[in-house]
Amino acid sequence: ARRTARLLLPLLLPLLLPAPSDGLGHSAELAFAMEPSDDVAVPGQPIVLGCRVEGTPPVRITWRKNGVELLESTHSTLLANGSLMIHHFRLDRGGSPSDEGDYECVAQNRFGLVVSRKARIQAATMSDFHVHPQATVGEKGGVARFQCQIHGLPKPLITWEKNRVPIDTDNERYTLLPKGVLQITGLRAEDSGIFHCVASNVASVRVSHGARLTVSGSGSGAYKEPMILVGPENLTLTVHQTAVLECVATGNPQPIVSWSRLDGRPIGVEGIQVLGTGNLIISDVTVQHSGVYVCAANKPGTRVRRTAQGRLVVQAPAEFVQHPQSISRPAGTTAMFTCQAQGEPPPHVTWLKNGQVLGPGGHVRLRNNNSTLTISGIGPEDEAIYQCVAENSAGSSQASARLTVLWAEGLPGPPLNVQAVSVSSTEVRVSWDEPLVNTKEIIGYVLHIRKAADPPELEYQEAVSKSTFQHLVGDLEPSTAYSFYVKAYTPRGASSASAPVLTSTLGEAPAPPPLSVRVLGSSSLQLRWEPWPRLAQHEGGFKLFYRPANRVSFTGPILLPATVSSYNLSQLEPTAVYEVKLLAYNQHGEGNATVRFVTLRGASERTALSPPCDCRKEEPANQTSTTGIVIGIHIGVTCIIFCILFLLFGQRGRVLLCKDVENQLSPPQGPRSPRDPSILALNGAGRGEQGRDKQRVEMKELEQLFPPAGAVGRPDPRPMQDPGDPALCEETQFSMLPLEGFSLLEEMMSEAKAPSAGPVAALPPQDVGPGLLSKGQATRPPTAPAAQPARLGQ
Repeated sequence: ARRTARLLLPLLLPLLLPAPSDGLGHSAELAFAMEPSDDVAVPGQPIVLGCRVEGTPPVRITWRKNGVELLESTHSTLLANGSLMIHHFRLDRGGSPSDEGDYECVAQNRFGLVVSRKARIQAATMSDFHVHPQATVGEKGGVARFQCQIHGLPKPLITWEKNRVPIDTDNERYTLLPKGVLQITGLRAEDSGIFHCVASNVASVRVSHGARLTVSGSGSGAYKEPMILVGPENLTLTVHQTAVLECVATGNPQPIVSWSRLDGRPIGVEGIQVLGTGNLIISDVTVQHSGVYVCAANKPGTRVRRTAQGRLVVQAPAEFVQHPQSISRPAGTTAMFTCQAQGEPPPHVTWLKNGQVLGPGGHVRLRNNNSTLTISGIGPEDEAIYQCVAENSAGSSQASARLTVLWAEGLPGPPLNVQAVSVSSTEVRVSWDEPLVNTKEIIGYVLHIRKAADPPELEYQEAVSKSTFQHLVGDLEPSTAYSFYVKAYTPRGASSASAPVLTSTLGEAPAPPPLSVRVLGSSSLQLRWEPWPRLAQHEGGFKLFYRPANRVSFTGPILLPATVSSYNLSQLEPTAVYEVKLLAYNQHGEGNATVRFVTLRGASERTALSPPCDCRKEEPANQTSTTGIVIGIHIGVTCIIFCILFLLFGQRGRVLLCKDVENQLSPPQGPRSPRDPSILALNGAGRGEQGRDKQRVEMKELEQLFPPAGAVGRPDPRPMQDPGDPALCEETQFSMLPLEGFSLLEEMMSEAKAPSAGPVAALPPQDVGPGLLSKGQATRPPTAPAAQPARLGQ
């Protein structure tokens, strides 16, 4: 998708030339004017399979049976118009081969070869009855029903006899259904007799067993609930056939039969008729007739009714809504054929090249459920007739088109000495030399690019001007092999492709992992980060280091797998400030480290001073907390004091002026008591560990950020450091939990006059509260003095 626009190269537009007619009309295309169709043959009788072809002569016609070419013999003859005659249709008896099977007509001329649709030829047969009519007894005025079932090819014609005499089909009380059902309504005494079912087709005539109908009594006038004796069956038909949905209902009074669709759609009137007292006939069915049909037997004048339902499925053979078109293309360009077919069920599309199945691979691509055939970099070997064959359970269809490859004289040779060199993890420089011959008409080059592991259809191209013999390919993936080749283009066509070259982009070390720190107790920390499953693919993982900030050496590295996302540090000093570093590594080396500073002092004092609480108790949501309002006022006053302190200590806070340094003030987790101390966490992200031991943030730098309270207004006895010192520009991030309690104002003002010791002495730990300061970011203007005050803001 990232290079969709590049696929439609303006450079190739002049090359899409129209197909020349060569003075020939449509009849020049090799195509079928008539194709063989499915048929049923009578054993021992002749049968003719029709085939007629149009195209540029000479045209040679042959036949295939079940995919194998039929050889000339005395058993079958190829007629002058291309049809096939089988003189005596055979069945597989006594070891002789059967003539049943799928037949295809094959036509070939100098432009290519086409194959007709498959025609299934079957022998006419007639089985024995597997359902015979059964004897029945009915009352006068009632209903009688007989049924027989038999299989045969072609479908047998069913008739009925009473007492060995064909029944009178003009009698409206007698209803014959094509599926082998006889219904007699309004029974009379003269309807009694012996009934036979007669089935006939070209293969045979068969007569069923006899079944006696006995009509008894004069009929009862007692009320009877409506009842459906026989409801509609599930049917699967092909378009243009006739659907017969049977419904036989009884009751007293005689129920009224009605039909509806379960989906609520109207049944319609065209091609619809009711046969007998309630049978629904749908002639010339279409796909739109598919659905569930409901037969209802209604008691006249009431809402009492009984229902039965059956599903009708109508299949449609595959047919084309878009045929492939014959095209002519210059050699080296891309040819595309499109064919779209519809049917029910949806047809499957396959492609043939000169009668042979064509699958994807090489420079052939099939897309959109095989409806689009694309052949890239065409050559003389691709000149052929291509067929689209659409097939489903209801039938098959085929359509053909011809590809003509225009091979102009004087085309340039392939570009020479193609080389690909990796420049970075995402870029490769490809260079080549001009072809040896016919270079005057070259209008440009096209570089073909794809991942070596990808199929050819995922290839994309980039155009290069004719005076440029190298190209920098960007936006590639690290540590990935790519294939490149080049073609030279002229207004008359493209050269053949250069020899492909393979190269891999360079690898890169992973980026610093995002790291968060959570205090679990007075002597333990939990470190969290996102797992990187891709690191495992490149032999990578994580390395963890930690140390008290006043010590030189780190503990570590602790090696962690790439799938791990957390680690707990325990047995730490409760009063120390710890520096924690986490970096990711792979086969290409170690990435930059993420650095965090954290102190456990607040957690230890909170454990000693804070009474246990019942965390299950909550204040009602509609109550206003006075403590919360006071804390909010304290937070605002604390923010003002911090701003004043930052202005006063600007000279010593020059380290905050380095580029990309960010002061991050993190909120505390959970509620705290008014005098509950918090945790001071100084978080930083380093830009690498190797060779930077001297650039770590030492405790003296922390004192510069947070000077002792007694140092306000006194000159700094230590030598001034250069603001551009790399040690001060490691993009270290600081987050602080602000003061809490209104009484802190007086304490801070008094402590600012007295000396204070300790590595982090900006404020005593017991004065750190749960309030929240705004997140700030300090930047250093190019000519700003070192005493430029830090800037706070959202």
